[in-house]
Amino acid sequence: MRRLRAALLLLLLLPPAAAAGGHIALDPQRSHFGFEIRTRLGQRIEGQFPRFEGRIEILADGRRQVRLRMFSQYVEIPGKPRYTGWMRGEDFFDTQRHPVVEFDSLPFEPELVSEGGDLQGTLTLRGIRHRETLRLMPAGCDRPGYDCDLVGRGTVLRGRYGMDGWHIALSDRVTFLMRGRLTEVPTP
Repeated sequence: MRRLRAALLLLLLLPPAAAAGGHIALDPQRSHFGFEIRTRLGQRIEGQFPRFEGRIEILADGRRQVRLRMFSQYVEIPGKPRYTGWMRGEDFFDTQRHPVVEFDSLPFEPELVSEGGDLQGTLTLRGIRHRETLRLMPAGCDRPGYDCDLVGRGTVLRGRYGMDGWHIALSDRVTFLMRGRLTEVPTP
């Protein structure tokens, strides 16, 4: 009975189009996608994906599914044009041959966006696909994505994706960072 009440409350809180299916887009003006990698000397290099697309699909059974597309040909290391060139080059993102980084989650319960937890999905990077985990942080508000950011991070080993250049200078770990806001109106 408690679960039924919680599900009914959730349906009442969703906009009408969301309860019936459809998707909610990430707001490109208020969202941020980036990454960080450390050098072997401990320096942190922070990059960003200024162009991306993202949405949360509302499935017929009430669960959600995230779809993210980050356009690597625009990746940048702010204030460091030389590093930006390296990140776009064939030893790292190889943007000429692989202009998009994609993450498609497995279906998940809607409570995950407010409670936080592991979001499992498939990351496609340089044309190579692996199951990865994005850790969502607990929300700091009642309407996550609208009144506060959806915050997540996930660390991958770049060698698994053929990004094994510069192994003497750079760590194998790349951490992807997300701060997302949603548009107000779900689309059917």
